[in-house]
Amino acid sequence: MLAVTTFGGPQAHLSHFQKVLVDKRKYLSSEDLMEINSLCQILPGPASTQTLTAIGFKIGGPNLAYLTLLAWIIPAVAVMTGAAIGLSYMDEKLIIELTRFIRPMAVGFVSYGAYMISLKTVTTRTGIALMILAAVISYFAQTPFIFPIILIIAGLITSLKFRSQPREEKQKLTIDWSNFLLWAGVLIFAAALGGITKALPVKLFENFYRNGSLVFGGGQVLAPLLYTEFVQYAKPLHHPTSHDEFLSGYALAQAIPGPVFSFSAYIGALSMRDYGIGGEILGAIVSALGIFLPGTFLIFFVIRFWESLKKYRAVRASLEGITAASAGLVAASAIIMFQPLENTFLNFGVTIGTFALLVFTKIPSPVIILLGLVLGFVFGK
Repeated sequence: MLAVTTFGGPQAHLSHFQKVLVDKRKYLSSEDLMEINSLCQILPGPASTQTLTAIGFKIGGPNLAYLTLLAWIIPAVAVMTGAAIGLSYMDEKLIIELTRFIRPMAVGFVSYGAYMISLKTVTTRTGIALMILAAVISYFAQTPFIFPIILIIAGLITSLKFRSQPREEKQKLTIDWSNFLLWAGVLIFAAALGGITKALPVKLFENFYRNGSLVFGGGQVLAPLLYTEFVQYAKPLHHPTSHDEFLSGYALAQAIPGPVFSFSAYIGALSMRDYGIGGEILGAIVSALGIFLPGTFLIFFVIRFWESLKKYRAVRASLEGITAASAGLVAASAIIMFQPLENTFLNFGVTIGTFALLVFTKIPSPVIILLGLVLGFVFGK
């Protein structure tokens, strides 16, 4: 359900997770959600995807986590693959009209997420101060590399309050390195195999796996890297992607529900268009696997010893600062997301109306989003 109704990028995704997984399903608490999300913000890769897979791991172990990953990425990857295959038949203006209300609605979802998260997790003066500081700094320093820095510094500040934490019996900190070695092994093997075989599917997998291992901050940061490699300095081995094709695909990735990293499937399919529909599907699959696997391996590596690590008072005390700063980042993102929109009464009204519906009614998120799509269809004709 989340995979087909969650619009708006990582920050908006978090508000959906809060509403569905915490408030409705009660799979975990708000504190647990923010704790996991903060861990994912510090690691490279798609934060919302890592958050969901980590929740799956926490509830049901590795098998449920991988099933969660597949359920989350398949709808968006399928849409982006289909978009690449049928590129010449798509009406870009129709897509823009249908989704004209989705962007201001996404800002409303992010605002709601910031409100609910801060209400439930930020309860001390120190937390409030760190939340405000994190929001201000991230607003003026709009670079993805600032996110992990803010979270780490906020955690270090509140870790000094460790004496206020009750003592717990410490467990021996045993780190299972298997997933870290798996991540590194796949990276090295893919690079070596691509260099030896020169096979395009292998090169595509290696390219996206490498980018997925280095990118902090989500699809907004991935886009310029892919533009450089597949448009500006396209390799002669694969079919280059044009400027217009790239921007059309990226706009579509922003407009559909699910992870923005699904854009990788679109680029992978276009890169193998010379090999027919079968080649395009293969290119989309290997590219999607390449972009999503490294972040999954890394969060599995960290989550296995996180519970033992939390037994230390300084680590538990640091969570106050990390969750408060994370709430501040979400609040700042609502303002940042609204700025590219036109300052019209309609956009303000849609944003405020979405926020009000989420706070004061029990209308499900999918219904609100469906209403936005219907309005886009009616007023766009």
